[in-house]
Amino acid sequence: MMKKTLLTLFVLLLALTSGAQMANPVHFTSELKMLTGDEAEIVFSATIDPGWHLYSTDLADDGPTAATFHAEKMDGAETVGSLKPRGNVKEQFDEMFGTNLRFFEGQGAFVQKIRFTKPKYDISCYLEYGACNDEMCMPPTTVEFSKKGDSPVKPAETQEAPPAAPEEPAAEPEPDPATETPEEAPADTTAVANIIDVPTGAVGEESPLWAPIVDELNAYDSAGSNEMNLSWWMIFLEGLLAGFLAVLTPCVWPIIPMTVSFFLKRNKDRKKAIREAITYGLSIVVIYVLLGLVVTLLFGASALNALSTNALFNIFFALLLIVFAASFFGAFELTLPSSWSNKIDQKSEKTTGLLSIFLMAFTLVLVSFSCTGPIVGFLLVAVSTQGDIIAPTIGMLGFAIALAIPFTLFAMFPSLLKSAPKSGGWMNTVKVVLGFIELAFALKFLSVADLAYGWHLLDRETFLTLWIVLFALLGIYLLGWLKFPHDDDSRKTNVPKFFLGWISLAFAVYMVPGLWGAPLKAISAFSPPMNTQDFNLYSGAVEAKYTDYDLGMAAARAAGKPVMVDFTGFGCVNCRKMEAAVWTDTEVRDLLNDKYMLISLYVDDKTPLPAPIEVTDVDGTQRKLRTVGDKWSYLERTKIGANTQPFYVLLDPATGKPLNGLRSYDEDVAQYIEFLQKGLKNYSAK
Repeated sequence: MMKKTLLTLFVLLLALTSGAQMANPVHFTSELKMLTGDEAEIVFSATIDPGWHLYSTDLADDGPTAATFHAEKMDGAETVGSLKPRGNVKEQFDEMFGTNLRFFEGQGAFVQKIRFTKPKYDISCYLEYGACNDEMCMPPTTVEFSKKGDSPVKPAETQEAPPAAPEEPAAEPEPDPATETPEEAPADTTAVANIIDVPTGAVGEESPLWAPIVDELNAYDSAGSNEMNLSWWMIFLEGLLAGFLAVLTPCVWPIIPMTVSFFLKRNKDRKKAIREAITYGLSIVVIYVLLGLVVTLLFGASALNALSTNALFNIFFALLLIVFAASFFGAFELTLPSSWSNKIDQKSEKTTGLLSIFLMAFTLVLVSFSCTGPIVGFLLVAVSTQGDIIAPTIGMLGFAIALAIPFTLFAMFPSLLKSAPKSGGWMNTVKVVLGFIELAFALKFLSVADLAYGWHLLDRETFLTLWIVLFALLGIYLLGWLKFPHDDDSRKTNVPKFFLGWISLAFAVYMVPGLWGAPLKAISAFSPPMNTQDFNLYSGAVEAKYTDYDLGMAAARAAGKPVMVDFTGFGCVNCRKMEAAVWTDTEVRDLLNDKYMLISLYVDDKTPLPAPIEVTDVDGTQRKLRTVGDKWSYLERTKIGANTQPFYVLLDPATGKPLNGLRSYDEDVAQYIEFLQKGLKNYSAK
């Protein structure tokens, strides 16, 4: 029954792991609302998905995309004032942009007031807006509005009104575009066609370089499923290791012989005793797997992914790990109320069968919390930041199996208890070592928050200094030169502790050159990026060779290099984070500068196109591309099936076909290097 339950849980979790790349977080409706007299309002009302910000009007030029109103045709009407936000506008200082940002959450609206000037009106306009969440930003997006009809202005008013004369100058520009269009429009369209190297008509319609590659990218992602399975195995092994460490703590190890003896004494039939011990172990597995499942259901896939870079999340768990470490050092005991374990224990004595065994296992979980709690907490924190919906459950499965193995094994082979190490001071040493490790990872979580807020409290040299001291102290402790409250006064250094202390001190010495800029590849995934260090040996930077897709592809063909297209934005915070945390790595820098032709396409580039281009978007709607940023945003949607930034795709410049799957916001330098190297390998094989 328990096996079926576990299988069902994993099937349900696996069914939840798929997700689309296209985002549509803001849902607009628009209407023309008549006011008194000859005035009206064009109202754009928005419903915003949780976690997203819809930015307000009048933001700094170097910030995210502000909401703006654009009138293409205002026949019989004119605008009054500028676009106004309406609703609960929030304001918050943003460290990255160095300015206050105003935005809507949940719901919001923008209103443009107009005045009618003729009995009939014909209006065609659009709202341009930007939206971001903690991980990505939408490209500048438009909401079209058009309407024609009768206005409150009467025909007599237009004839008698003296202001009719001033209307003519306002109408004077109309003949100019009309006269220019026949001569200039074809030239402009041809210019755009020459830029993108496609026939006049639709952007990239007949160019293989603009052809969609969504299916090919999905094929690479499917081929990469083994990597995902490998990461799940790594999480399982991490949980298994954490479970074995928990077994060695003073809260668990002494309970093993007592529990096994209990099962053997209460059952004369040894086979039944073994069955009950196995059931006891399975109950432990079920309890911890359910704990991992609760974490999964509370957060969900997207939230777990977002938590990996959320500053408050990292601060909270860094402080939690520090508290756990202090507990392991002996400052205090983290215990649950004794009444909880007493009640569960009493229930187990009154019941029989499987329920009594399950309650006994639950009692063990509660009693051993002071030792297992910090380990479980750290494990859940570590796997939650993987951004994987089933990672916490897999981690807890590994932890629980390791914790349950000794109870089952010693019940099956009681004679092994005689040769098992006795409880003693060595178990406290295990706790203290775990405390040092928890402190090291607490600094990692604090570093993530420090980078997010720009405090510069944990720059690279500060972080390395703290780690050097921390691992030096760990080595000193293992060699017996440092003691904590629960250590025996007569504690001596044995051979295993000597070698572990030696390794810890050597690791501390290894990190010392990093204070002067040495790359320290072994800990590059943990330490802050090189550009946070005041004095270092780092030189050079990654700069895009081109910001035009077709020109960059042509240059790559001439140079015989593969292409990395970087879909980015001037106001994309996470794009800057990737460039600061990943592109500053020496190996990544060399690959991008020397081996690839880097093309950065800014989807919020406001440079106007020579003429608007009518396109049919991926959702079947008709859109106008008015700016360079519109064009690159359209390319991103149609070619790779995504509409958020950052996104990185490796392409063959001759065919426009992918050389690997997609990569988005992820500060794992090692995986980014693997992503680039695989693209080079596939390009060489063509």
